[in-house]
Amino acid sequence: MQRLLGIIILPADQLVNFVLSMLLALLLGLLIAVVYRLTHRGMNYESGFLSTLALLAPIVTLVMFFIQGDLVLSLGLVGSLSIIRFRTPIKDTRDMVFLFWTIATGLGVGTLNWTVSLFATLLLSLFMGAMFLFKYGRPLHAEYILIVSGSDGNRDAEVERVVNGRRANVQLRNHEIDGERWELTYELRLARAYEEDVRQMVSELKRTAGVNRVSLLTPQLSLPM
Repeated sequence: MQRLLGIIILPADQLVNFVLSMLLALLLGLLIAVVYRLTHRGMNYESGFLSTLALLAPIVTLVMFFIQGDLVLSLGLVGSLSIIRFRTPIKDTRDMVFLFWTIATGLGVGTLNWTVSLFATLLLSLFMGAMFLFKYGRPLHAEYILIVSGSDGNRDAEVERVVNGRRANVQLRNHEIDGERWELTYELRLARAYEEDVRQMVSELKRTAGVNRVSLLTPQLSLPM
């Protein structure tokens, strides 16, 4: 009976290490999820991905406690993972960075490298925050697709005057005419310091007689005006 209890019940020191490791991994996973949410630049993010970041670190920590230097278990784990296919596509490479960050944190905590895992997570959080504040990687120029449509066949020349009168590199990509209806498609490229010119141009186009619709598109999203 005592031998059976010795197999089932963990020694006190191992139990303390396990509980503390799981709690630390969960806290660090939550911190990584908060950093992801605060530094996300898109229109929205998937709430399920935040839960994944928060729970992945303690799960990896649990796996490391299962292995504990056992070569057979580690090889079995690699073999089992090799037959699993993850079909969820990752649209942003930045999400992959956060996933690897969370996995590395779980590995560090699971091997009882608590201090290294804690300071590495805090340091990477500072790096992510600094890159977000300084807008690292943001293009120096903004690109738009402008689509203007109307029903007065004589007003397309007025539209070209308004568009070409701004501080932007303008290229006409498409010009369609169907009776009295017409549609112009422009590609705009300008410095981000002059982005206000685009808003003023859209406002002026909307006030132009004969213009029915103005749409401003970017490579990431569509903004109907």
